[in-house]
Amino acid sequence: MRRRDGPDMSSAAFILVINLLVAGLFCTSFVLVAAYDRRYLAARWFAAAYATGMVYAVIEFLIPAFADARIGVFLGHMAFLVTLVVLNVGLSRYYETEPPRLLMAAAFSASLVASVLLQDMPRSSVLRMFLYQAPYFVMQGIGALIVLKAGGRRLVDRLLAGFLGVSALHYLSKPLIAVAFDGADGKAYFSTTYAMISQSMGTVLIVASALLLLAMLTVDIVGNITARSETDLLSGLLNRRGFEDRLDEIVGRRPVTGLPVSLVICDLDRFKAVNDTYGHAAGDSLIARFAATLRDAAAGHHALGRIG
Repeated sequence: MRRRDGPDMSSAAFILVINLLVAGLFCTSFVLVAAYDRRYLAARWFAAAYATGMVYAVIEFLIPAFADARIGVFLGHMAFLVTLVVLNVGLSRYYETEPPRLLMAAAFSASLVASVLLQDMPRSSVLRMFLYQAPYFVMQGIGALIVLKAGGRRLVDRLLAGFLGVSALHYLSKPLIAVAFDGADGKAYFSTTYAMISQSMGTVLIVASALLLLAMLTVDIVGNITARSETDLLSGLLNRRGFEDRLDEIVGRRPVTGLPVSLVICDLDRFKAVNDTYGHAAGDSLIARFAATLRDAAAGHHALGRIG
């Protein structure tokens, strides 16, 4: 009985091209987010990560063209590792924590040395394949730790941490897939079933991770827009719209909590005299300081309530 051939070279190559295009689209999306508001430094790092991922995809596509496939494999390995490092820095920037530089530097250095040493091991060696994928597992695991350490309580934060953990484990499963679907020959990579499976899994990971990161940034942007629409720019206090929304919310909770609702009205006497005597800049400063006093008083009230 004639043995069925593996997928055509064009099948895996086509999926790789899709990965390249998808990474480019998400890279552009993060660039637009960063351009919308310069405070979103994380978006710049996410864009850089997907740009580096595009470089990795190009190198993967060109591996069969290398006279020595080991060179292409080494360059691709390093490019993808850089992608994960940049992604981790972006996560640290997003959660406003210091990236574990020493840990990532140690993992990257060890991977660099191991990648050179692994070139002389047989590609069919399961040990070699596990050692090849191990740095990806470590880097993705570091990303999950960054999210967990930040203590995010939102659903999207928990989803991201869980996804990064699953993604880290998936790299350790690739050697088993390679053994099951003859993905040993680097020169004939695109002609193997393993190539098609690996590239398909890569597409899922690219889309899933980018959607989660974009969802987090979108939630923040919407929250900032809402806060700006409900806040007075000078004092930082709620404007009429924000006040009415919060009042409705507090009154609506009263039947559940049973707590009384109190409303305190404050006024600045002879405020016009301040503007006329010292100028509007002094008046603006007075409003800002008075608003800060109100916020401090409210914060102290909440703290006493928690203690009681």
